[in-house]
Amino acid sequence: MTSITKTAMLFCAVAFAGQAMAKVERADDFMLLDHTGKAQKLYYEKEANAIVLIAQSNSCDMATDSGAYNALQKDYADQGVKVLMINSEQNVSRDALAANVEKNGLNIPILHDTAQIIGSSLELNHAGEVLVIEPDSKKIVYRGNGNSALRTTLDALIAGEPVNVASTEVKGCEIAYPHSNDAKSLSYANDIAPILVDNCTACHSTGGIAPWAMTEYTMVKGFAPMIREVIRTKRMPPWHADPETGVWEHDASISVEDTQKLVAWIEAGAERGEGADPLLSVKPIETQWTLGEPDLILEVPAYDIPATGIVEYQFPVLPNPLGKDVWVKAATIIPGDGRVVHHVLMGSGTAPEENSGNLGSVFDNYIMGYAVGNESAELPKGTGVFVPADEAFLLQMHYTPVGIATTDKTRVGLYFADKAPDNFLRTHVILDPSIKIEPNAAEHEEDAYFTFSDDATLYSITAHAHYRGRSASYKLEYPNGESEVVLSVPNYDFNWQRTYTFTEPLQVPKGSKMVYSSTYDNSVNNARNPDASRTVPWGEQSHDEMLYGSMSFEWANETSAKPVYTKEDTRAAQMIGFMDGDMDGLLMLEELPESFGKRLAPMWGLLDANQDGGLDIKELKPLLAQMEKARKAKKMASAN
Repeated sequence: MTSITKTAMLFCAVAFAGQAMAKVERADDFMLLDHTGKAQKLYYEKEANAIVLIAQSNSCDMATDSGAYNALQKDYADQGVKVLMINSEQNVSRDALAANVEKNGLNIPILHDTAQIIGSSLELNHAGEVLVIEPDSKKIVYRGNGNSALRTTLDALIAGEPVNVASTEVKGCEIAYPHSNDAKSLSYANDIAPILVDNCTACHSTGGIAPWAMTEYTMVKGFAPMIREVIRTKRMPPWHADPETGVWEHDASISVEDTQKLVAWIEAGAERGEGADPLLSVKPIETQWTLGEPDLILEVPAYDIPATGIVEYQFPVLPNPLGKDVWVKAATIIPGDGRVVHHVLMGSGTAPEENSGNLGSVFDNYIMGYAVGNESAELPKGTGVFVPADEAFLLQMHYTPVGIATTDKTRVGLYFADKAPDNFLRTHVILDPSIKIEPNAAEHEEDAYFTFSDDATLYSITAHAHYRGRSASYKLEYPNGESEVVLSVPNYDFNWQRTYTFTEPLQVPKGSKMVYSSTYDNSVNNARNPDASRTVPWGEQSHDEMLYGSMSFEWANETSAKPVYTKEDTRAAQMIGFMDGDMDGLLMLEELPESFGKRLAPMWGLLDANQDGGLDIKELKPLLAQMEKARKAKKMASAN
């Protein structure tokens, strides 16, 4: 159906509805997690003919309607109709919603409106109330029950005909929104501004990283509609961990109560009221060294970024000027021009020789990564990263042009421990450089894993993808067969590369397997997708993709005085983790990607030391050591 036809039909629908639809007539965008923890965004369905939203209740029995709703979903699934339920009741858990789905045999997602701000704004006041939303205009063209009038409306929408029925009576049990009743009593000075100070001004202050500063009430009033929008769509605050998995340090999410107050105040008119303005007391951010003055500040050589085009990754090398061994306990990276610096990764290692073709690896001795919202890293107490006197600091820098030519002069601040800590902080990246995402795939999933070869203490994890990243998760599988999801990022945002640090470090027993999964959206519904028709490979640039999950931990069987693990251990674990398709810990010849298979097949019998038909990490390590030795020999030969 064309947009012109839809618009013509819509004018007819609205004209007919007239006074019958006295309630809100437009559905503003929102994002909610459903009963499975999957993110559902209203405006995502760009090509749908209609969106059906059904008010669901666990408090009153809707079992008799389940069959009808399932039939509705089934009958219209192939006609471009998206059917969703929404639960806006107080104090209903996700588990309770999932149990309801199973009990009643529902095959429709139930969106969990935990703060009740979506249901209340749509004025869904009775269980069983149904809305039909026209995707192009976002107009509510039907409000009522699930009887034949609903199907008549949908048939008309699909056919591009006028909507003949605009509303019908609903008799389901009432859904209460207590917070809406308190909106008029909310005080900007006493209720609202303190929420902004606690949740927003760390970025939205003069000198902060946000594009505007909350300096006083008038600024908030002017941006109030936008504040409401970004809260409803979960763009702000920038925190993307599922609230039902994990407890994290520096959790930037906003509470249900504060969400209700802020949105209710805005929807009631965002009035100033009486009292002093707390925002006037918020001081400008005058220093970017938030951890204090560094022990060492290094300046990255200036780099010119063009206005347009693709800039290849840069790998600056910063010599260690101290002339002594150091233990890094914290670091801060400050970009010279934050508009163009997408990310910076930093580690240490032997400085590569000029024109050698070897750029060095920041992951051989990883220190930290910078991205917006992740400017500093404080290493866990009792751990550190050891940097020998003869090594350099290695950086990987990703620049993205923004339409204006500019020059970046990034600075690095390093903080050192007075003495050697108890242990090394180790970083391992779970990755798969062989991924391929099919054209037009809305939910393409890739995964890889890492097996802990000894007991470990896990401190933090990071999920990373590019423009097509949709969601990500970490699942820890224990040796006894049990498993748990330790992090879920259901609504991944490319603009924010968060590190999630456990409030209580996770004790991981030997033999546990961490499975990292990422889902990609290569469809036209993904607003960031540069080309839905392309098969997307692994690549460093943002128009390609990555399966990339980083973990920081310490091993129980090593100390700072007695290191145990080498880079060959890490690389062997990475190779097994992405090539072992059935994840049984044994890499079989038929599981190898074609390029690897051709190289390794002739020597498979020699590599398989125990002759069990496959390779494990111990059997793969000698091969990697031999390859590294051959690389160094080739380098020396070319130098001579």
